[in-house]
Amino acid sequence: MNEAMFPETESEIEPTAPADLKRRIDAGERVTLLDTRARADYGEWHIDAPNVTSVNVPYFDFLDGLDESLVADVPADEPVVVVCAKGTSSEFVAGLLADAGYETSHLDDGMRGWARLYEHTDLDLPSGTVVRQYRRPSSGCLAYMVVSEGEAAVIDPLRAFTDRYVADADDLGVEITHVLDTHVHADHVSGLRELAAATGATAVLPAAAADRGATYADEVRTVAGGEELAVGGATLTVRHTPGHTSGMTTYRVDDALALTGDTLFVDSVARPDLEEGDAGAADAARTLYDTLHDRLLTLPDDTLVGPAHFGERTEARDDGAYLATVGDLVDDLDLLGVDRETFVERVLADMPPRPANYESIIATNLGRETADDDEAFTMELGPNNCAAGE
Repeated sequence: MNEAMFPETESEIEPTAPADLKRRIDAGERVTLLDTRARADYGEWHIDAPNVTSVNVPYFDFLDGLDESLVADVPADEPVVVVCAKGTSSEFVAGLLADAGYETSHLDDGMRGWARLYEHTDLDLPSGTVVRQYRRPSSGCLAYMVVSEGEAAVIDPLRAFTDRYVADADDLGVEITHVLDTHVHADHVSGLRELAAATGATAVLPAAAADRGATYADEVRTVAGGEELAVGGATLTVRHTPGHTSGMTTYRVDDALALTGDTLFVDSVARPDLEEGDAGAADAARTLYDTLHDRLLTLPDDTLVGPAHFGERTEARDDGAYLATVGDLVDDLDLLGVDRETFVERVLADMPPRPANYESIIATNLGRETADDDEAFTMELGPNNCAAGE
């Protein structure tokens, strides 16, 4: 803690590891959080779950001491985890509460620590191929590792977790031979080039995505609809699925799992405005409708859909994975049963704020701007906000 900034407190505060907090939340425990970030930052992004009570009081309100009115909404008879951006102001506020008799801790490394959480679930396909779904609870980003006969492909990797993919491949005893993006991402910095460089794998980008002006297009393999990629004994079939972006592409694994990127989620569909802006959103939504009905919903009903994101209220399966069959999505998502113009109207009427720093993230993913690892990590903090029509 910066002693020059915060007054001293008497109590020594033990931090709570982000993974431990996540385990408590997943176990259904009642969790009380006191978030000391500025109200605007809290409003954009905070830890939320049905069993979480979250109270926001900015840390600077505590600089003159603990006034009971500040914590009127914080239960005095339950453990409280104090949260901030980096784990500094939360330690100070937790100390004040402990001095006043509260049972407190603070989230280690704050929301940055929360953003470093990365979990996974393994899925066995009927073909024998194993697919590992990675999930980042802080932002709802999903990535995948397809493993077959000693080889692996990573789809939609996050740059922040490049070392994790390499370590996992080593643990599994496989070689990463391909690294693929489904599209030019707007919510996180892609690890496509970094992971390919670290492993010697072939970097793969949809041709239509490269056409947006990727500066490194001549250094990667570009693919178009109908092509196939072999990963060990597994086959990844390329299917162009535009709408969210012009280059959006689905990779179908062994005809059993469709990795749909940001086209189709397990409880919503893509937003259509991140490439062409408001002016082109309606046309992109019409393209998305055609893509869904002509290229995805025509897949067999038992085809699993593996999206690139999940939302705060998206329900996971019992194994923690975010997957659903095409048949279930047709039955469960009303938006998939309406006509084209109603679809467009409803999608455009239900879009969240655009992802934070999305223009800089897109420019970085196209290679037009550069960012070091810390800059990239900071740039993508927050929710993905890539879905619409929920």
